Amino acid sequence: MTERRFSPNEVIVRREILDGREWMVYPVRVVEDTTDLLAVYLAQDTPLTFGGGEFRWGPHPWTEFEPYWKSEGVLQLTRPGDGYSVWARYAGGEFTDWYVNFQEPMRRTERGFDTLDQELDLLLPGDGSPYRWKDEDHFEERLRSGGFTEEEAAAVRSAAASVVELVERGTGWWEAWDDWRAPREWEVPEAVALSDVDGHRASA
Repeated sequence: MTERRFSPNEVIVRREILDGREWMVYPVRVVEDTTDLLAVYLAQDTPLTFGGGEFRWGPHPWTEFEPYWKSEGVLQLTRPGDGYSVWARYAGGEFTDWYVNFQEPMRRTERGFDTLDQELDLLLPGDGSPYRWKDEDHFEERLRSGGFTEEEAAAVRSAAASVVELVERGTGWWEAWDDWRAPREWEVPEAVALSDVDGHRASA
């Protein structure tokens, strides 16, 4: 079956799925959708929706804060099959750095796509200074406590090694997006309701 392509400016749904249920859900706006790349924009003040009930990792850590994306908007770039996405971050509308978010490869849905953050991150400063790792301790603790299987952890390390190789060779594919900025007229999308995993609305 042919995958549906999303149109530029279309609002779609990014879901983090844990234990077969929605852990966190939020809307993003499509910048570009091709066979090789899905580029979306997460706007500042976008509402975040969290799943209830018991999860093996506990409630999403962001439930401790107001349920909105507080930082400036970010461009999220994801390629099919990759165990990571690359986010362009800004301050005062100016590009500051790339944030590599290691996550499960995206799985498309009729409403958007599903993934799951896997703790480890890599920061690539825009000024060319050395890259640095983030949340290594959280990743190792998640593995130690049984939150990841050895196979899942190995996949994250493999994805991390592939990104480092690109960085050290100076061939980061994401750098083609250095100059992209969100159109000023883009509005913040409305909150997304939780749904069943198959993408249909849950009953009240």
